[in-house]
Amino acid sequence: MTGDAARPALELRGVRAAYGSIEVLHGVDLVVPPASVVALLGPNGVGKTTTLKVACGLVTPTAGCVHVAGRHVNGAGAHRLARAGVRTVPEGRGVFPNLTVAENLALASADRRHAATVHEQAYARFPRLGERARQSAGSLSGGEQQMLALARALATDPALLLVDELSMGLAPLLVEELYEQVATIAREGVSILVVEQFAHTVLGVAHHAALMMNGRVQFSGPSAEIAGALDAAYLGTTGTGARP
Repeated sequence: MTGDAARPALELRGVRAAYGSIEVLHGVDLVVPPASVVALLGPNGVGKTTTLKVACGLVTPTAGCVHVAGRHVNGAGAHRLARAGVRTVPEGRGVFPNLTVAENLALASADRRHAATVHEQAYARFPRLGERARQSAGSLSGGEQQMLALARALATDPALLLVDELSMGLAPLLVEELYEQVATIAREGVSILVVEQFAHTVLGVAHHAALMMNGRVQFSGPSAEIAGALDAAYLGTTGTGARP
């Protein structure tokens, strides 16, 4: 492979980041290979969401390097990175609750002609969204809102998808269904970084995983290797359900 396709979709090297005088990331190293799912694991408060914010341009690192498809993007800003193909599914679902499902998808579209394709693809991927196209997004179940958030993020054909706590508050079957779609999206060529506190389901679809503690990546490698190294009780991998 040559060109951008051969380069990591995302690479963080020695990244430090702070909120005011409080440093949260203390030298993060992380790589997301092309067309793969990488799970960023760890308990609350260790810097996972801040890492995502650095990757999408919402937080500027105080040190280190951020590369997207081989390009140095420190300080590029969220809008510029979005134009470069970086999309985020934020914690708590990224939808407009007072708009219908169809209107949410239309807002994610470039124009009316493109909107027809976006709706078609979204409803093919998530048939339940098609059944609820005229329903307000705020009246959807949590799982359906996550489906809509994913569909909106995919509307502009992203190269890199950043997903924050996809399983939050959802029943196990819905979580499994959503992660099956995450695996499918990666097979279609999109690189995906997923932040999760609870590791069980995401490790079933992730190619690589990284364990974050105290603002640093403590271990990274193939998912099969990290699964055996995780403290099941600490990271919640003993059960197949949603969060306790």
